[in-house]
Amino acid sequence: MTMGQPRVFLVDDHELILSGIRSELAGSVDLVGEADDVDVAIEMILERAPDVVLLDVHMPGGGGLAVLNAVSDKCPTIRFLALSVSDAAEDVISVIRAGARGYVTKNISGPDLLDAIYRVAAGDAVFSPRLAGFVLDAFSLEGVNLEAVDVDPELDQLTPRERQVLRLIARGYSYRDIASELTISTKTVESHVSSVLRKLQLSNRHQLSHWASERHLN
Repeated sequence: MTMGQPRVFLVDDHELILSGIRSELAGSVDLVGEADDVDVAIEMILERAPDVVLLDVHMPGGGGLAVLNAVSDKCPTIRFLALSVSDAAEDVISVIRAGARGYVTKNISGPDLLDAIYRVAAGDAVFSPRLAGFVLDAFSLEGVNLEAVDVDPELDQLTPRERQVLRLIARGYSYRDIASELTISTKTVESHVSSVLRKLQLSNRHQLSHWASERHLN
């Protein structure tokens, strides 16, 4: 093992995902084990004491939260980075509350995932840019210190509602569809879009859709 490589343990119940992660990280980290089952993961993580656990959130038997809760109590120095297909606010916030140091989605590139692992190993908190905003919103009133968070400064200036509207625009929703989805009036949607355009210094909806697609907000 090259000096300085973090010791990493993989937890995911999909073999294809595990295989892909393994090939992306091989040679760049010290892979010390993997598990596709909650109970096995807990036992092996406590036994091998890795620096970073790359953790799937949704698995049978309690999922990533069960692993986090069991390990964190007994070995608080192990750092967890959640890797999930889900970008739902409730998933992200519950995992961070349980003690994870970061949360990235499975469409992350190999180099970005490797960077996230090294940053978490170094003590940073790391989130996919589109997730950082509502994580900060959720914890800002609780006095939680999420230092060195990887934030998209443009996205972070938007309110949670503006980010919801932006995501739906990125998915091709009409103003009327957005109003129905969020149970607000079309006029309110137009107001949010105007605010977003102003904050991002964009001129029209076409530019806004392009901006959102570049950041994979759909």
